[in-house]
Amino acid sequence: MGRGIAVVTGASSGIGAATARRLVAEGYDVVAAARRADRLEQLAASIGCRTQVLDVTSPESVAALASSLDSCALLVNNAGGAFGLAPIAEASDADWQRMYDVNVLGTLRMTRALLPALVASGDGVVVTVTSTAGHGVYEGGAGYTAAKHAERAMSETLRLELCGQPVRVIEIAPGMVATEEFSLVRFGGDQARADAVYAGVPGPLVADDIADCIAFAVTRPAHVNIDLMVVKPRAQAASHKVHRVTVGDA
Repeated sequence: MGRGIAVVTGASSGIGAATARRLVAEGYDVVAAARRADRLEQLAASIGCRTQVLDVTSPESVAALASSLDSCALLVNNAGGAFGLAPIAEASDADWQRMYDVNVLGTLRMTRALLPALVASGDGVVVTVTSTAGHGVYEGGAGYTAAKHAERAMSETLRLELCGQPVRVIEIAPGMVATEEFSLVRFGGDQARADAVYAGVPGPLVADDIADCIAFAVTRPAHVNIDLMVVKPRAQAASHKVHRVTVGDA
């Protein structure tokens, strides 16, 4: 017996694609949603999910997805991203606006649109993929940490507002995850700067590690809510404290 429809945003790559793959294996009817139709088609051919082209910054796009569903048991708010690493004194309005629109308002739009169906399912689950950046700060990261703190606050507030309703609210906060695009997007396509983020780190997390955590949390019995799961590689003690090795180190 299937577990119902699961919508995963930002599903064209990285954590989103890995989560869609894992949820299909767990028995969900997955709707993989993202902007890039070609990537979605490749994913669907690989894992047998449904797809929907989605831009979480567009209310019309979100409404179209919601209206295409006759039910929904699980929403994974994964779409997001970091843009730039400038200090506050040099911050770009456009970068901050983009981070808020994708991370914060995107999560708001999706959650608001699918909440009636999640409640109606009798055991709905809302997962928001935030970041350890939502639980701390670091130089140059004010725009992203502010956005992720806002997502964290939204998740905690939603849980209060839905108390007594048949919906679980879960936050997954990854630390350093080596995916193909996150840092590359942050640095505007500068591959060398993106590679430097993970240089020498023994065993950064990979997308499947986060997908595994999401799958565990959402498949608990209906009375069990995993409020928050913070997940970091062993090499990362904090955002600013990461163990790195050089060639020849023991």
